[in-house]
This record gives sequence, structure tokens and C-alpha cells, in this order.
Amino acid sequence: MPESNRLIVAITGASGSIYGIRALELLRQAGIEAHLVMSKWGARTLLHETPYTVKEVQALAHTVYHAGDEGAAISSGSFRTRGMLIAPCSARSLASIAHGLGDSLVHRAADVILKERRRLVLAVRETPFSEIHLDNMLRLSRMGVVIAPPVPAFYARPKTLDDLVTYTVARLLDQFDIHVDVPRWDGVMDVSSGL
Repeated sequence: MPESNRLIVAITGASGSIYGIRALELLRQAGIEAHLVMSKWGARTLLHETPYTVKEVQALAHTVYHAGDEGAAISSGSFRTRGMLIAPCSARSLASIAHGLGDSLVHRAADVILKERRRLVLAVRETPFSEIHLDNMLRLSRMGVVIAPPVPAFYARPKTLDDLVTYTVARLLDQFDIHVDVPRWDGVMDVSSGL
């Protein structure tokens, strides 16, 4: 399979499982092969936050890997991909990646992406940020990692929570040059308010 058609998606234990789920749905629609790894706490949070089961989410991916399988294909630089999206990315995963601790497949796969100089995008979900979080984000940003907290954009006038999630995930996928067909802001402002 050509590398341009593969993307690793990780779901970790921060709030916001829906971002990873929506990424899998949009990747499927775009014909991109999603390679999913979900941490233990990512699976637990998913069950708490969404109506999805782990099996339903796994069914959205092309290939699924167990978080403890550090011998999986995505743990090797020989397995070529566009890169890796971690959505949501917990503060623990952020710290592990920033300090090279490959203690799970999520962290090992991210380490491989870094060493191979591929695109790594972290949808860091924490608030407020501590100095430790900010240091870890800066450390990774200096290595070329895209730090993209899933901050909602209201200028597109979302009507539903689903609109907010979809727009945010589309922007995350833009970082990999994967452009999905979702409504975009066209730069036209509503001037009826008198501004």
C-alpha cells in the first residue's frame, strides 16, 4: 500500500474521544487507510463519553493494533505512512512522546514518526496547561510536531456539536494534506449586524 494512503490514528485517555472517532470516519470517506491504536484509558474514556463501543470504533479502521503490541507494524520505520494523528492526546502521552518513553505502542509509534521525520499531529486535550505541559509542547514543536489542541471555531457559525467536531477534525487532517469535503469558512462576514 502506498505511504500516501496510510495514516496512523491513536486515541488516548484524554477527554474528546469523538475527535478520533470522527477522524476515522472522515478518513474512510476519503479513501485513506487508517491504522488505529487505542490506549487502555482511551478505550475507557470512549465508553464513558460516547455511545460507541470499542468494537464499533475499531470497525472504522483498516487495521487495528493492541496498545501493548510494541512489535506491531506501526512500531517500525519500515512501515511507511503519511504520519500519525493522536486525537485526543492526553498529557501523559504528550510527556511520554516528548521524553522518548516508548512504554506503549502509541508512544513507540509516535517515536518512530519522529525519528523518520514524518508528520506528527497532537490534539492535546488538557486545560489549563501547566508549565510542564507547555514545556513538553514546546519541546515537540521544536522537533516539527504540530501541536493542535481541538479548539472550536465559531466563525463558521456551527449549528451543532457535530459541526464543531467535524470542522476541528477536518483542520487536523489538513495538516496531512488530506482535504475532506466539509463546510469551510469562506471569509465572507455577516455584515447585517452593523459592523
